[in-house]
Amino acid sequence: MSKYDENSRKPAPKKQTSSLEIWDVLSVAMLLLTLCLVLYFAAIFISPTASYNPLKPKPRIDPLAPPTPTITPIQLEPTWTPTATPETTATATLLPTLTMIPSPTPFSMLPPTKTAEPTQAPKIPYSATIKAIDSTIIHPELGCKWQAIGGTVVDANNADMIGMTIRLVGFYGGKAKNELTVSSIAPAYGKSGFEFPLGTTPLSSKGELYLQLLDQAGATLSDNVYIDLYDDCERNLILVRFVKNP
Repeated sequence: MSKYDENSRKPAPKKQTSSLEIWDVLSVAMLLLTLCLVLYFAAIFISPTASYNPLKPKPRIDPLAPPTPTITPIQLEPTWTPTATPETTATATLLPTLTMIPSPTPFSMLPPTKTAEPTQAPKIPYSATIKAIDSTIIHPELGCKWQAIGGTVVDANNADMIGMTIRLVGFYGGKAKNELTVSSIAPAYGKSGFEFPLGTTPLSSKGELYLQLLDQAGATLSDNVYIDLYDDCERNLILVRFVKNP
């Protein structure tokens, strides 16, 4: 058996540990920094007015927008401090008396203007007469259970005027009246007769109804003819006669 020489044994090689070199570490750090910068710029692109953007864009001005009012504070005037001055006694000096110059008296060579006389109101074309009678004279069959206003329209020569419009306006028995009729539709009063039946019971009233005579165009030909009614069987028909003025 050969003699074992311990000195002649070669030492076993050491295992190398896997470790990153410095350039690999820098490369990884650069990639991470690049990724962070890309994310940062992407966030600024999406929201350019964010607080983390050091170069915020200026707000765009709309040329059509109204001007923004600027409040200008009111500046108060500085406090004035009166300066005491020595009192001086002023001596009043009388001013000379002014002599008034006589004013000329105005005169005119034109005669004074004549004062115009008041204009007289135009004369109405028709006037009316009113009379209260027993209705049985016109309608004997109705007796006292009836009340009405009737009459005729004639010209200055007492000739009947056919087709004239008569209007009744006012209140009867608490109800408003505004009715129209035409002369000649009630021949019991004459050729130009007209009639406004009121009710079946005679009532009393004073000036609550009035008649108007109108032409074919609706123009008024008479004054308002106010009617008084009576709760009397001998005065339950009011006769109104329109006569043309000469």
